[in-house]
Amino acid sequence: MRTALVIGTGLIGTSAALALAARGVHVHLRDHDPAQARTAAARGAGTDQEPDGPVDLAVVAVPPAHVATTLAEAIRSGTARAYLDVASVKGGPRRELEALGCDLSRYLGTHPMAGRERSGPMAAGADLFEGRPWVLTPTHETDTEVLNLALELVAHCRAVPVVMDADAHDRAVALVSHTPQLLSSLVAARLQDADETAVRLCGQGVRDVTRIAASDPRMWIDILSANPGPVADILAAVAADLDGTVRALRALESADEAKRGEGAEGIEDVLRRGNAGRSRVPGKHGAAPAVYETVTVLIGDQPGELARIFADAGRAGVNIEDVRIEHATGQQAGLIQLMVEPGAVAGLAATLRDRGWSVRQ
Repeated sequence: MRTALVIGTGLIGTSAALALAARGVHVHLRDHDPAQARTAAARGAGTDQEPDGPVDLAVVAVPPAHVATTLAEAIRSGTARAYLDVASVKGGPRRELEALGCDLSRYLGTHPMAGRERSGPMAAGADLFEGRPWVLTPTHETDTEVLNLALELVAHCRAVPVVMDADAHDRAVALVSHTPQLLSSLVAARLQDADETAVRLCGQGVRDVTRIAASDPRMWIDILSANPGPVADILAAVAADLDGTVRALRALESADEAKRGEGAEGIEDVLRRGNAGRSRVPGKHGAAPAVYETVTVLIGDQPGELARIFADAGRAGVNIEDVRIEHATGQQAGLIQLMVEPGAVAGLAATLRDRGWSVRQ
């Protein structure tokens, strides 16, 4: 691949362009908002000048509702040797292209499983896709050259290619991406009118659950509008679980001991099913989730403190497998939770104490 055209210079399009440009590909940038394309170009993602002739690869990075029409226009004008999109839904755009009579041999639907709560070219980064799955949905019509160019793009972005059927992909992302977004927003919405004293009690749990609720609503309306059926199916199942959980909680209020027992069983059932589901989420390096122990340390909110505690962990010969920080309300300090292998806990705690850290276990 020597040349590429990225159509749509938001977070995903600009990130892909930055990665390609860093690998020596001459990238052209196009956007319905020329100022956004100029911003991406100023960040080193390529040039906002139109190509003189067909490029090797055209990457369409526009909202799902506009993917098919944008691709159809590019294909009919002979913009590139190969075309792909990076929308978060795959079945719908392909069927729309079929209805428009496009040659699908030069097209491949793809979806990089990466993103941020912020959007636009200023949020982009060449490392956005590194180590992340990048779904490819080839069919028997897909030309081998198109697939090879798509794989080259994935390699330049240092992502991990995953081949799936388009409709299977849409059902999968409904479960692991689209539904979690809505559930996060539903929980966060409860905080909008909550009493200030309650909000001040927010800990790491509510921060974890509501993190993605900060996402751009306009972007998510586009995504959900392109995949409403599978998401609605999953939410209907969640609603049934919620209904059962509400009944179980009401039973726990009963004066009848038998009803309280039934309520406790209902709550235990959903919690245990949650344990089982959580255990299937891939852990480090895609392996089965490991069981780590936590060493909790009080840390000040000053420059260099994180670097210092990681350096001290290195002196102990301990690898930090994961980390979380819980900020203390109204204080210039917080608690850092260092997740490590169980056998490393005692040595890490001792070293950190020797180095002057306040270890809380």
